[in-house]
Amino acid sequence: MDYVTELRKKVGHRPLILPGAVVIVLTSENEVLLQQREDGSWGLPGGLMELGESMEDTARREVTEETGLIIGELTLQGIYSGSEYYFKLSNKDELYSVTAVFQTTHFAGELRPDLNESLDLQFFKKEFLPSGLTKEYKVYLSSFIEKNFEVPKK
Repeated sequence: MDYVTELRKKVGHRPLILPGAVVIVLTSENEVLLQQREDGSWGLPGGLMELGESMEDTARREVTEETGLIIGELTLQGIYSGSEYYFKLSNKDELYSVTAVFQTTHFAGELRPDLNESLDLQFFKKEFLPSGLTKEYKVYLSSFIEKNFEVPKK
């Protein structure tokens, strides 16, 4: 996050457009890996792009840093941006996120949470996602589930 830190020194709290990537890591039983953040909310592993990275590089680096897992093949699920992805953080920083959402079933290693960024890492069945998913992660996951799994009609 050195790039964003350097930008913030120049622009203060003014809005920035920040690209990043998250990954829907799925087991063979279609369980989704979620990360519990320091504030107690749940989300997908991922983060902001560094200078010179591709979106895929960002996704792989962030997942490895946050979970200890090494990611193989990635499939792009979508790009999310626009006014609904505006955030004002508790430190008064403002940003518009542009997020590439990838999916993979190709991963190796042991789960090892980065304790600076995570309280917990768990795999959840798509039918039993935890409360505390933030709005944007609910959108990413519901879109993924609708595209890739038969959704029962009510």
